[in-house]
Parts: sequence; structure tokens; C-alpha cells
Amino acid sequence: MKNLFAFLLCFTIGQTLAQTTHSHKLNRAIHFPNTKDYLTLKCDFHQHSIFSDGKVHPDIRLQEAAKDSLDAVSLTEHLEYQPHKADIPHPDRNRSFELATKAAKSANVLVINGSEITRSLPPGHTNAIFIKDANKLLIQDSVEVFREANRQGAFVFWNHPNWISQRKDGIATLTDLHKVYLKEKLLHGIEVVNEHTYSDEALQIALDNNLTIMGTSDIHGLIDWEFKVAEGGHRPITMVLAKERTPEAIKEGLMNRRTIVWFNNTLIGREEHLKPLLEAAIKVEKASYIGSSSVAEVVFRNDSDAEFIMVNQSAYTLHETTDVVVLHPNATTKVFVKTLNQLADFNLKFAVLNGVTAPHTHPEMTWKVVVNN
Repeated sequence: MKNLFAFLLCFTIGQTLAQTTHSHKLNRAIHFPNTKDYLTLKCDFHQHSIFSDGKVHPDIRLQEAAKDSLDAVSLTEHLEYQPHKADIPHPDRNRSFELATKAAKSANVLVINGSEITRSLPPGHTNAIFIKDANKLLIQDSVEVFREANRQGAFVFWNHPNWISQRKDGIATLTDLHKVYLKEKLLHGIEVVNEHTYSDEALQIALDNNLTIMGTSDIHGLIDWEFKVAEGGHRPITMVLAKERTPEAIKEGLMNRRTIVWFNNTLIGREEHLKPLLEAAIKVEKASYIGSSSVAEVVFRNDSDAEFIMVNQSAYTLHETTDVVVLHPNATTKVFVKTLNQLADFNLKFAVLNGVTAPHTHPEMTWKVVVNN
């Protein structure tokens, strides 16, 4: 069944890309509904500006975030790597955060203070967000700098563990040093998505070690150019399931691993977090039989930016399609179901192929269909 899912996903991707592009052209703002219990906050916690190796001023980062309707961002400038320092000297490593905070007043975006601890592997690159003072992280020892970040109350996550500049095989792998961090509870999350890459191995590390699943743009240039927003693309983001729209609530959600990554029309998260989002996004709007036939017309509403690719797992076959159904984003889609007899209600079960809860694993969702006629 896993091989079938992979084949169907590849088979349908070409058709679905054009449909997704059309939807995003109409509305750039990234949209996903709140779940039953939490707000769904859209965040990008790995970005750069001219205050490290980025190409734009922090103001631009906030303007981009506002256009994408993000709730929170962090400009995580490299602490040690400062290629623009001859032109833009700034001995205070908090300067980017200060400027971004000023720009945030007009952008309605929360700004979280953060920095990137930039080392060779191990430990590689790591982001510390919710810090108090970036200057105090200028520590050479690779364990003590993590301890200092944690003393400041930081949420710490491992960046691009599959980066081929540091891992030639592209396989995210825990090192002995990372095991030290885990033992001391100094590391809290890991990027399963960074910019244009996804890592099954990083996702498995997150699941095996109780780490928060993260996805970020790691943007250095322009969001619009890098992710082809005008053509329907979108930046990767981490959606945090939070109790309220505050920095404190976001940190609580991150620390308790309530995240879902949005990447290339794919949602990645633990089943207990992804399923409630799918339940909020996909509803059966209505259903009725066609005349005296036993073919039911079921109308699904998709209240999200994802174009869901689903495979029928039900006891019933479909009338106008194969077992693959595509639910268009922010729209309704009709699915015709052969129930053999006219029923007052019945269940439809689908596997959501562009949802990922573990490597090669897709969530299965069941909707109760109540017939109107």
C-alpha cells in the first residue's frame, strides 16, 4: 500500500500543480483553519537579513511576512558568520531583532528574538529562539553555548540536518554531541523541512527523540523569487497549535511539540496534531442521491490552501473517478459514491497522500455522510 501511495502521488502531482497554482494566484495569504482546541498560527523561525548573510533589510522580511499572513517570525542571524560586517558593522547581535520589532508594528506580525549558532558538523547549525540577549551566545564551546541558550529560556532546534554541505549523503544522523544535547534536554526541535528539502530521516529522529517537528524557509534572498510566489508557490512554514496569539503561547506550543509543517502542498506532523487540522479543513457540506439511483453526490468543502490528494479506503466505489480524489483548495468538490442502496447515512474513508505523519505513512480519515434526501 505504501508503494501504491507513492505511485499515485507521483502520478497525480502534475495535474494538481496547475490547480493549486490557480488558487494561490487569487490569494497570496496562507490560509489554514483553527482546530477545535487551538489557534493555527503560521510561523517562519529561520530567516536572514543583511545583518548576517541575507540580501535584504529586516523591514523587507516583515513586509513579506505580512503579505503571507504570517503570525510570527524570527530573524535568526548567524552569530559567527558576518560577511557584511565591513559594510554594515554592528557589534550588537540583537540589532536585527530591534529593527524587525519596529517594522512589526505596522505589519501585525509577532517578532521572536533568535540567532543561529553556526558551527561545523557536529553540531552543525542550530537556531535558538526566544532568547534574551544574542551577544551572550558568542561562546566558543559547543555545549556551553547551548546551555546559555537554555538559561535564557530558548527553544532550540537543529537546522537542516540533511544539508549536503555537511552531510554528503543527505542523511540526517544523530551524532554523539547531539546525544549529549538530548540527554541534558538542551535540544528541543529539528527541521524536517528547510528551504527546498525534506528529510524522512529528520522526521524519524523527531519521532524517536520527542523533538518538535519544524519547517522553515531559511530565506536569504526574496521570498517571492525563491519560492515563486507569483506562480503559485509558497514558503515552508511551521504551523503552531497555540492557545492564543502571543509569544508565550507560541513558545508553549513549540515546547509541547504541537506543530505541523506546510511544504510544497504537503502537511507534515504527528498524527494527533495533523488529524485535527484535517478535520477542521475538510468537511462534508451536503449529500443527496441522484434521483432514484443509489449513486450519492457528496459535496466536500476544503477550507485550506492545501490541494488534498486522497485515496478511497471505503467499502464503496466511486462513480466518476478512480479511487483517487483531489479536493481543490478553498473550494467545494463533488464526489459520486455508489452505495448499492439508498442509505440515510454512510462512512467514507480516505488516506490523505499529501499528509505525512511518519516516513511513508499517511493519515487515514473517516467522514460520516448524512444524506439530505
